[in-house]
Amino acid sequence: MKLPFDGANRRRIYLMRHGDVAYFDENGQRVADSRLVVLTPQGRAEALAMRDVLAGVPFDKAICSGLPRTVETGAIILGGRTVPLEINSSLEEIRGGTPEQRAAMQPAEYAYAMFAAKSNDPGAAYARGERLSAFYDRVVAAWTDVLRQPGWTTLLIAAHGGVNRAILSHATGSGPAAFGAFEQDTGCLNVIDADLGTGGQVLRQIVRAMNVTPSDPAKLGRKFTAMELLALKAFPHMKPAV
Repeated sequence: MKLPFDGANRRRIYLMRHGDVAYFDENGQRVADSRLVVLTPQGRAEALAMRDVLAGVPFDKAICSGLPRTVETGAIILGGRTVPLEINSSLEEIRGGTPEQRAAMQPAEYAYAMFAAKSNDPGAAYARGERLSAFYDRVVAAWTDVLRQPGWTTLLIAAHGGVNRAILSHATGSGPAAFGAFEQDTGCLNVIDADLGTGGQVLRQIVRAMNVTPSDPAKLGRKFTAMELLALKAFPHMKPAV
């Protein structure tokens, strides 16, 4: 859509987090390679519910990170559409530390890992792995490149909680220090408009909707954050207060 005020072209992005997955097995052990996990039955149901919500959206471009959980989510959303699902590996999820490094963490450090960037420490890392500042730069560079690519108007991105936090932090101008504030439930949707100038520069980003979950729009059943739920599984001796 060409805007009458300054001639900018407005594009719309439907930014999703993949549906639910299981990072821990039935014995409470973390899976050997979290990159390979696929959607659980709940995750597929979340993606199918979002497919119904987005049935009328005229996607002309679709991207996922390439990890199985985003490939599956993106494919479900697109359904029988002819739009190809492209892979952009720069949108892969933030990488945590080794199993040994994770085992040395305290529950609160794990549960609130995304808040580590709030300290403005350039060395702050997620779960003792990838530095949050480097991750933010990686995602924002990929996001900006996608926004400037020609030939599309309405875009679907199937990505990850951390990736979406970085994009939302950038879109709102708050930077990586705000990572922790942007909760991303499994299977959620964010809607962002981006206005591009005649030279392809990004002039404005407008957040239309954030963390929308069709099955629970009022968040009545979501008292814990996604990272808190992971921490409860990583530290099974921890029991929530009743």
